[in-house]
Amino acid sequence: MNTHAVRAIYGLEMARFFRTVIESLISPVISTSLYFIVFGAAIGSGFTPVDGVSYGAFIVPGLIMLTVMTQSVSNASFAIFMPKYSGTIYELLSAPVGAAEIVLGYIGAASTKSVIIGSVILGTAWFFVDLHIAHPVAMVAFLILTSLCFSLLGFLIGIWSRDWQQLQLIPLLVLTPLIFLGGSFYAIAQLPEFWQKVALFNPVVYLISGFRWAFFGVGDVPVGYSLAAILVFTVLGVAAVAQVFRTGWRIRS
Repeated sequence: MNTHAVRAIYGLEMARFFRTVIESLISPVISTSLYFIVFGAAIGSGFTPVDGVSYGAFIVPGLIMLTVMTQSVSNASFAIFMPKYSGTIYELLSAPVGAAEIVLGYIGAASTKSVIIGSVILGTAWFFVDLHIAHPVAMVAFLILTSLCFSLLGFLIGIWSRDWQQLQLIPLLVLTPLIFLGGSFYAIAQLPEFWQKVALFNPVVYLISGFRWAFFGVGDVPVGYSLAAILVFTVLGVAAVAQVFRTGWRIRS
């Protein structure tokens, strides 16, 4: 393992993040504050508690997951797409750096950025609601695993994309609807019975449910299912990335 290469790639990506730290951190803070003002105060004040949790507190895990998932995909896809777009990917591929080092550097940086932003949103939430985390260790574990899982997805999207339009296609048309329909702002049990069954085919439901369970001890699905789902998604992501580097698909062509 070429740890120097991993540190170099990781450091380069994190330096880019900290160069725009105001935009990277202020934007989610403002967005979170607006969500709390609109959903937590204006609209949520008329809602009954969900599973014994006030609506303002109930949406916190969903808001964090919403941002972490989208940021993980965005950071990882952009990080690998830019070298492809500019042609510098060939310098990286010709260097004495293996696929494992490249993936660890880019995925590690994208995940770190998402965890930082998620932590900032959590800190912001405490200014608006009285929040108690029932299972803090599980919360951190779900946060990190979700960041890794969606960073792998973003990495694959960046490799697949041939232009800027394709880079935004899956996040906008697939990922965003799945997240908003995955229980970010409501409990699946609140849906009609038919749509409850349909919602269970949405993989994001299991991730948000597990993260919400870590906060309040309740979720839309058993926490074991959530943990199994995120582990399966992560393994599939690793296998897909490994296959890409094994075949050179969309990297050398």
